[in-house]
Amino acid sequence: MTTKGPISQFIETNYLHFNSAALVDAAKGYETHLLEGGKMMVTLAGAMSTAELGKSLAEMIRQDKIHIISCTGANLEEDIMNLVAHNSYKRVPNYRDLSPQEEWDLLENHYNRVTDTCIPEEEAFRRLQSHLYDIWNKADKSGERYFPHEFMYQMLNSGVLEQYYEIDPKDSWMIAAAEKNLPIVVPGWEDSTMGNIFASYCIKGEFKPTTTKGGIEYMMWLADWYPKNSGGKGVGFFQIGGGIAGDFPICVVPMLYQDMEMHDIPFWSYFCQISDSTTSYGSYSGAVPNEKITWGKLDINTPKFIIESDATIVAPLIFAYLLGM
Repeated sequence: MTTKGPISQFIETNYLHFNSAALVDAAKGYETHLLEGGKMMVTLAGAMSTAELGKSLAEMIRQDKIHIISCTGANLEEDIMNLVAHNSYKRVPNYRDLSPQEEWDLLENHYNRVTDTCIPEEEAFRRLQSHLYDIWNKADKSGERYFPHEFMYQMLNSGVLEQYYEIDPKDSWMIAAAEKNLPIVVPGWEDSTMGNIFASYCIKGEFKPTTTKGGIEYMMWLADWYPKNSGGKGVGFFQIGGGIAGDFPICVVPMLYQDMEMHDIPFWSYFCQISDSTTSYGSYSGAVPNEKITWGKLDINTPKFIIESDATIVAPLIFAYLLGM
């Protein structure tokens, strides 16, 4: 194993208790899982792409430390939006103090706010829309069908967006994923901006809804992928946040075992969740790892970690450790 860099050394020296110690334990568990031949799924909830997680996530993909991703439709598109419209984003450090009128003014100026960061409608949403329309239209007219991430890969690989790049492409996790044709599942894609736009074209009669493959087909695809990749050390599950990006893919194991009656299917062989969700009121995001044992998702002996903190702080540090930084 290569010598760790200064960030990793700082973490090991100073992160000794409470959530910081959980961070180190989870990172070392992830590293051990890979060293023993395991594969890893990373799930992205929230707005991690707008938080520019691509700066570390892209290198994780390039170095084969991630083998499959599950993400929301927002994370799928917002990494590309940041790629092509970064200079037009607006940061609002005092977002907690905004009045309803100030929020309305942002809307009137075509800014959509995600916490302290405002995404510009014209430069981000509409720029992607114009090029995706051509790709959707071509597929629809020829009777071809693709998953949402496959349409994004087609757009990136075609080079049509290169004229707009405003960040270093190496900081885009979607470019890194497209270059590797990394498997991605995007449950609930239709609630994203591009999903809404695609739905509007279907309502207007321009496209058929079936041109974009949906969630059931994603689950069918994952049900084929998982057994083929769960041999040996198996597949680990690194969950950033919660929600559908996490709950959708983790359910493939109990589905295969209980509903497909594949009784030799392995459990997920590592589990880590980064979440600041309160453990109460039946939430998935706040459910502790042991609850997943009762659902047939994790084994009693699966290494389990939960880091109750802000994922925008924790995830880059864990990735830095895994990259030896």
